[in-house]
Amino acid sequence: MRAIALHQYLPIDNPDALIDVELPTPEPGPGELRVRVEAISVNPVDVKVRAPKPKVEATPRVLGWDAAGVVDAVGPGVKLFQPGDAVYYAGSIARPGTNSEFHIVDERIVGHKPRSLSFAQAAALPLTSITAWELLFERLGIPRSKAPSQDTLLIVGGAGGVGSIAIQLARKLAGVTVVATASRPESTSWCESMGAHHVVDHRQSLVPQLQKLAPQGVRYIASLTATDSHFPELVELAAPFGHLGLIDDPSKPLDIGSMKRKSLSLHWELMFTRPLYEAADPLEQHRILNRVAELVDAGTLKTTMTQDFGPITAANLRRAHAAIESGRTVGKIVLSGYPSGHE
Repeated sequence: MRAIALHQYLPIDNPDALIDVELPTPEPGPGELRVRVEAISVNPVDVKVRAPKPKVEATPRVLGWDAAGVVDAVGPGVKLFQPGDAVYYAGSIARPGTNSEFHIVDERIVGHKPRSLSFAQAAALPLTSITAWELLFERLGIPRSKAPSQDTLLIVGGAGGVGSIAIQLARKLAGVTVVATASRPESTSWCESMGAHHVVDHRQSLVPQLQKLAPQGVRYIASLTATDSHFPELVELAAPFGHLGLIDDPSKPLDIGSMKRKSLSLHWELMFTRPLYEAADPLEQHRILNRVAELVDAGTLKTTMTQDFGPITAANLRRAHAAIESGRTVGKIVLSGYPSGHE
C-alpha cells in the first residue's frame, strides 16, 4: 500500500522529511477496522512529532491523526461497523498514523462519517471536534444548555482547528457568551463566521479588552495556543472559582500558585488519553463523533476545512506541514485521494 513516512526527523524544507513509501497492507486484529483512507487532515501534533531531533527510525514511521474513509475489513469481535461503512476518526498517537492508503484503528474511537460532507470535509473534523468537546464539556464543565447564561467563555486562538469547532460547539450547544482571540482581518472574520459573539486581538493586552466585555470576570477559558505568554493575564481575567483549560505545551512552568487567591482550577485536555488508557472509556469518542456527525447533518455544525492541498503525497504533505509551522493557517488543511496510475 502507499504511505507517507519518515526515517529521520528533519526540517520540513528537506525533501527527505516526509517521503512516499510502499508498505505491506495491514490486517485488522480483534476489535479493529481496516479503513481505506480517502482523506486526511494535518494538525499541530503532526508537526510536533515530526520536529527535527537526533533520532533515526529503523523502519518507516507513518504519522497522521485524522482520517475519513471506508471500512475495508473488520477483525474478530467487531460490533459497531461493517465493510462498506463510511467513517471518520482521529486514531491513536501510540499506533501507526493515518497517512497511508489503508489504516488499522480500534472501532471504539471511530464514528460514522457525516452523510452531508465529502470525505475531505469530514477529515477536517475528528481530532479537533473530540478535543473541543472534551475540553468544553468534560474538562471545563460548561453546561450543555441553550438557556442564556451570564458566563463568558474565552477561546485563545479561535481561528485554528480546535478553536474553529470550539466556537461552534459553545455557540450552538451552550448559553455562554463566546469571545475568541485573533490577530489578522482574515482570522477575525473566520472566528465571526464560526459564531463568536466577540473577537479580541491577542497581540494586544487581553485584560482591557475583556474587562469591557466581561467586567464580572471570565468563568471559562480555553487556552489553545501561547498559554505561557498569556497565563498571567488569563489568571487576572478569570472570575473567582473559574476554570482554565489548555491543550498546548507551555515552554516554561506556569505559576499555578497565582491561581490560588481566586480558587481557580486548571484542566489539561489531550484527546489521545482515551485511546491510550482502557480505564478512560475509549467508546466515548465513538459517541462524540457520532453526535458531531448528527449535528453536522442537521446543519448545526459545519466543516472547518479551508484548504484541500490535493492528493495524499509526500510533497503535498510537506507543504501542509510547512503551512502549519507558519502559524498563520485558518481552519483546517486536508489532503484527499491518491494520484491515479498506481498499480
